[in-house]
Amino acid sequence: MNRKHDSLGEKAFDACNYTFLALFAIVTVLPFIYIIAGSFATEVELTERKFFLFPRDPSISAYQYIFSTDTMFRAMANSVIITVFGTATNLAFTLTMAYSLSRRDLLGRNAFMNMIIFTMLFSGGMIPSYLIVKELGLLDRYAAVILPGAISAFNLIVIKNFFQNLPAGLEESARIDGCTDLGVLWRIVLPLSKPIIATFGLFYAVGHWNNFFSALLFLNDHKMWPLQVMLREIVMLSQMAAGDINNLDPDFVEPPAQSVKMAVIVVGTVPILMVYPFLQKHFAKGVLLGSIKG
Repeated sequence: MNRKHDSLGEKAFDACNYTFLALFAIVTVLPFIYIIAGSFATEVELTERKFFLFPRDPSISAYQYIFSTDTMFRAMANSVIITVFGTATNLAFTLTMAYSLSRRDLLGRNAFMNMIIFTMLFSGGMIPSYLIVKELGLLDRYAAVILPGAISAFNLIVIKNFFQNLPAGLEESARIDGCTDLGVLWRIVLPLSKPIIATFGLFYAVGHWNNFFSALLFLNDHKMWPLQVMLREIVMLSQMAAGDINNLDPDFVEPPAQSVKMAVIVVGTVPILMVYPFLQKHFAKGVLLGSIKG
């Protein structure tokens, strides 16, 4: 029979534990609150107050500065397109290859694994990558920022190990019922792999959303720039980099650079952050599975 924590030592431990976790949570959340508050602050307040959680005179001028033209909305649409199609491509390539490599009867399985591990240690570099993308005719195409990183070697290995630990009897039963290799993958393996798919799907999505360098390297057409590149232009330039300043209101006052930087962080973080609650259940379970079976 389990006893309740009624001793003085256990109560003291629980109190210290809860206090430590509460302080740790507060320290973790405070910087985010400060960034959000600073994005609504004025230049005078940012200069006078070193740290605050609520602005005295809230202003949306920084967000007006960022969203003053349709260019920013187009950049957000580009990021959504790259993230959605890029994540779908990543998962399709990674899952199918991981399932193939998890088959112990695959001819040349060890050789394929050695080649995959080799890519984790060595790479051609930036210039060869650019030349390959150029020769394939992918410059100024979304595929240029999606296909070069279609498979992550580390993610592939973890998912392969997860597939290897699935009960072999399920696959054998499916084959007795007439399932092909793709049928087993689609009907048996993938439904049992929702946690691991959600976990690495989120990893891939965050990577595409935050992708900056590949887009800057392969996309010369500013109309195809994703959000991160456009936000970089806003931060780097003192004048409006996203469009014609004549579209602004005549009485518009340019916000302080520090406030714009904070607003840029909010705009770049919040959209992808909103995806996490929908995957939280599977994400937590997937991380645990990967840590145990990977």
